[in-house]
Amino acid sequence: MDYFAQDPRTNLERMEAGDLYIADDPEIERRQRLAVQLAARYQSAYAEDPDGARSVLVELLGGLGPQAQVRPPLYVDYGSNITIGARSFVNYNLTALDVAAITIGEDCQIGPGVQLLTPTHPLEPGPRRDKLEAARPITIGDNVWIGGGAIVLPGVTIGDDSVIGAGAVVTRDVPAGVVAVGNPARPVRSL
Repeated sequence: MDYFAQDPRTNLERMEAGDLYIADDPEIERRQRLAVQLAARYQSAYAEDPDGARSVLVELLGGLGPQAQVRPPLYVDYGSNITIGARSFVNYNLTALDVAAITIGEDCQIGPGVQLLTPTHPLEPGPRRDKLEAARPITIGDNVWIGGGAIVLPGVTIGDDSVIGAGAVVTRDVPAGVVAVGNPARPVRSL
């Protein structure tokens, strides 16, 4: 089935618009390959000189605020769709699948093994089998702490000053100033 018979855009253009696409565009593949190379360079450079490695991280990411720190390894689809605000700290093993924008605010703490996942796939078996996918952005406000191993799903916004418990699965928006825990994550108290 030709899902895009009436759509003259490339799959990259559909992806960037947040519409369904198939990840077989040569430019998509080139960008993904570059991201893997830069992430590997960052990890290697960090082992020798964490401060000197920052230039590689700046090249990989879409934006990196002053005094923001990211401990490798870092796993991304593109990197260029990720911005990290000033003074935020990202611990080891962040997986940030940035098909859509991932915005991390200022003064955030991201625990080890956190997953920020923007891609979505159709629920219907046929389109999923045909490799259709899309993505929805993730927005993390200022001064948010995301505990180790938490998973944030596509389209989620986490409000300023909130805490996400370790291992939580965040399936919907979290308001500002709460502690949210569990699977699915739910606010359990105000801060």
